[in-house]
Amino acid sequence: MNAIKVARRFIETDPANESAQILARLVLALEAESSFELVRLYDLDYKSFQLAIDILKEWRLDRYYASKSKLFDLSLQVRELQE
Repeated sequence: MNAIKVARRFIETDPANESAQILARLVLALEAESSFELVRLYDLDYKSFQLAIDILKEWRLDRYYASKSKLFDLSLQVRELQE
């Protein structure tokens, strides 16, 4: 199961939990491309910290694929204009 799904379930299960709140703020910051105080990650227990790291890895990979998809779409449009 991917980290984003695990985080969603964790946050849904106990939204008042401090670790859940930190993970939620991390996700919001990633989506908004805004700042997040990395020091907050050290407030997490090891399992939640590892989940945060996995979220960052998946988010980066998803961004790469989103950029690749946009490039592909643009390339198709250019080819269609040439035809």
